[in-house]
Formats: sequence, structure tokens, C-alpha cells
Amino acid sequence: MERSFELVRLGEEQKTIYDTYFLEREVIYWWNLVKALEEVQLVTWTRFKELFLEKYYPRYMQKQMEMKFLELKQGSMTVLEYEKKFTDLSRFVTKYVDTDEEKARIFQQGLEYWIQDRVSMFEIGTYTGVV
Repeated sequence: MERSFELVRLGEEQKTIYDTYFLEREVIYWWNLVKALEEVQLVTWTRFKELFLEKYYPRYMQKQMEMKFLELKQGSMTVLEYEKKFTDLSRFVTKYVDTDEEKARIFQQGLEYWIQDRVSMFEIGTYTGVV
């Protein structure tokens, strides 16, 4: 959603209004209740994201995704399958992959040992280079 903000050139005050326009079904009911409880004229985009994540991506789920990511190893997967799973899980734990170098290092650590050895000889510091 945030990518579309640049496209339509929204200011901070308009982001929540724009985003909530696209809500559907039970999420609309949740949002109307939240707006009433917030008791402010305009809920900021930052506050909206906090409230939305609390409701639809609670902390225990965040911790579960974090553990899945940290425990991820290539195992019997191909490198391509491992890379897809790594990419999928890394969306939920951005603090671990906030730099390309960190992302490359963590990805490399999950590879099979014989692949790790070969990759480490080249001292590749970018994620795309390691993949």
C-alpha cells in the first residue's frame, strides 16, 4: 500500500483515509469501531499501522515468524526453493535483513555446508551475489 502513496502523491494526513477506503468486509467494521474509540479527528498513518498490526498480526505471530526465519536452513531444498522461503519469511523480520550485507550473511549461513564453503571463498557481500 505504501508504494501507492508515492504514485498518488499523498500527504501524511491523507494516507489513512486513502488506505482505509480499500478495506473490505469485517475489516471495515473493525476500522469503524477503532475510529470511534480513538477519539481523535484524524488517525495518523503510523497509528493506523500500529492498530492494524495489533489486530491482524499480533505479537505472538510475529515471534513465530521470527523463529521460523532464524531456524531456516536449506536442508533438502534446492537453493532456489530455499531462496524463495527465505524471501517470504524475511518480509516479516526486517530487523534482521535491514542491510544487503546482513541479508547475504544470514542467507549464506542457512545454506548446506558444502555450498557455504564454496561461497565463502569468494567473500561475496551482497545478497544477489550469494544467491
